Amino acid sequence: MDLSLHRLKLLRELERRGTVTAAAQALNYTVSAVSQQLALLERDAGTTLFEKRGRRMVLTEAGVVLAEHAEEILGAVDRAGVALEAVRGGMAATLTVGVWASVAAGLVPRALNILAEQQPGIEVLTKELAPEDTAGAVRDGDLDFSFVIDYSNYPMPWDPQLTRQVIAVEQMHAALPPHSYDGSSVSLADLADFRWILSGPRSHFGRAVRMACRSSGFDPKIRHEVGEQATALAMVASGLGVTLVSDLGLHMLPAGIDIVPLDDQFFRTVSVAHRTRGEVRASLQLVVGAVTEAARELGLEDGSAVSA
Repeated sequence: MDLSLHRLKLLRELERRGTVTAAAQALNYTVSAVSQQLALLERDAGTTLFEKRGRRMVLTEAGVVLAEHAEEILGAVDRAGVALEAVRGGMAATLTVGVWASVAAGLVPRALNILAEQQPGIEVLTKELAPEDTAGAVRDGDLDFSFVIDYSNYPMPWDPQLTRQVIAVEQMHAALPPHSYDGSSVSLADLADFRWILSGPRSHFGRAVRMACRSSGFDPKIRHEVGEQATALAMVASGLGVTLVSDLGLHMLPAGIDIVPLDDQFFRTVSVAHRTRGEVRASLQLVVGAVTEAARELGLEDGSAVSA
């Protein structure tokens, strides 16, 4: 029996996600291509692996057994890649990392410049996702690692299949229309009567800010709900309201905004997350080292003393 690793990966995704459509979306394939490859896998296995139940395709007992072995086989392939990198010192590799806007604009460029100087054989590809989605993409094997965030009042639920390393701590600042506040610092309570521009309550950032405001005794008067922080900051510059911005977000500021530090103990940690599978790839260690050095050069506090 000659089984394709590519088809085994499709089988694993089908087991994880439950439908051919979801597996196809996760791997950026068409549904017809995934269905065709799964049919070929069934032919290679010489037994029935799937059966239709309504619109869903479910695994037979043989399919479940093969999916379990697929996880072991694909894990062994990953471990073999780690071992080979260790032999050659991790000097040549390509890694894909999950990012979001502020880390892509404020931290990644400096980190990749450092990496290019120190390890020119390592290439890092970036994929922008919502911060809430990056850890799951690493767990599912779509990314080699990702940046993740935890707010001081709202830590993200953690997956035991992942390992994380805190890179930096970002302080939060109030972004205000020019001349709308007179003071060298501001508390959240001072902003209770302002109009707010904020992402939705289902986003990690939007929920954390709402929780922080409620802890300060008020519900923010949200007049504009937007997903992208660059959009929110542009609206602040137009005088439409206030929002909060982290240290890395300061790299995206348009002209005409006053930035005032928060008095409140409200901050967020930036971490790197990767799958927990034995020894960490040498190339990944080198990339994390470059990211840590970049954070230090940017003046972000070392996160080692802060609980993540």
